[in-house]
Amino acid sequence: MVTEIDRYGHTLPNERYRQLETIYIGWKHPQGEWIKLNCDGAYKESMGLAGCGGLFRDSNGRWLKGYAQKIGACDALHAEMWGMYTGMQMARRQGFTHIIVESDSKLLIDMVTGSCKLNGKTPILVRRIRDFANLQWHITFKHTWREGNRCADWLANFSLSQTKAMPMHGQVAWPLLRNCGSNNTISDSP
Repeated sequence: MVTEIDRYGHTLPNERYRQLETIYIGWKHPQGEWIKLNCDGAYKESMGLAGCGGLFRDSNGRWLKGYAQKIGACDALHAEMWGMYTGMQMARRQGFTHIIVESDSKLLIDMVTGSCKLNGKTPILVRRIRDFANLQWHITFKHTWREGNRCADWLANFSLSQTKAMPMHGQVAWPLLRNCGSNNTISDSP
């Protein structure tokens, strides 16, 4: 009977066996000289506030730089846009030349890459992000699951408690980010 239940769970109605695929949804290291920007937005309707945050890590998973910025009043999608725009602005100032931008907002990734058709006018932040992408550097946009974006999510939510924008360096950020979760461990403890 157990064999029948197991076979039923792995069999399609036409009796062909389907292949099971394991998908890793945690944070993944970028390759070689690439730097990964994980960015996120946070919106709390009860507070009427939005914020954003993000962090840069190298191919060894080492923290390079991060940010947490309270935005004020806007919706969740615009908070996501601000998170990406702020991170790209910081990457440019830092002189990073090979950037992977990851966000858990599939809609934002699709808007920025042109994978979805927008009704009406393209939001100004999406246009600015696209302008950044067209500068002389190597940049790619990827969707990640929420579990792979935990540190950026933490920073975005942390921004809601701040009074001003907060750029963070490794020594400051390490104590704040210990609770990102095992798939988001920061590798360079002080």
